[in-house]
Amino acid sequence: MASGRTEVQVRPGTEDDLGALTALYNHYVRETAITFDTVAFTPEERRPWLLSHPEDGPYRLMVATTPDSREILGYTTSSPYRPKPAYTTSVETSVYVAPQAGRGGIGTLLYGALFEALAGEDVHRAYAGIAQPNAASARLHERFGFRHVGTHREVGRKFGRYWDVAWYEKAL
Repeated sequence: MASGRTEVQVRPGTEDDLGALTALYNHYVRETAITFDTVAFTPEERRPWLLSHPEDGPYRLMVATTPDSREILGYTTSSPYRPKPAYTTSVETSVYVAPQAGRGGIGTLLYGALFEALAGEDVHRAYAGIAQPNAASARLHERFGFRHVGTHREVGRKFGRYWDVAWYEKAL
């Protein structure tokens, strides 16, 4: 895919990506209410998260990079929805795009690759929680067949205020 003048490739995330992935996520921790984490992480603190997303199976980590893999433009994950055994066929998905790569189709490219990878897995439903307001994320999810199923009102507190989270669901 072309994003401006830069070709983008999507591949599974690896331990070599840990520093860049942590830096990207920390941007959202420090600057936005998109994630409800409130304290930035070190790469070592994020290592268990990275290792919980192997190259196969229902819990994936896909990264979008420049062709030389030097710059991570974004990433997507599918993670356990809830820890109880009956939830194993449900995943929670997320997408994080580097601020400088926004509006370049990176989120669409990442979700396309993620759902293609999940097509052969025993996954029945995908869920996404979107802190409000976030019209761009809602549009991305709707483009991939997610539908709004409800909103938790004032469920998270960050930056001295309460935030709603809209929940979206997609059949797989």
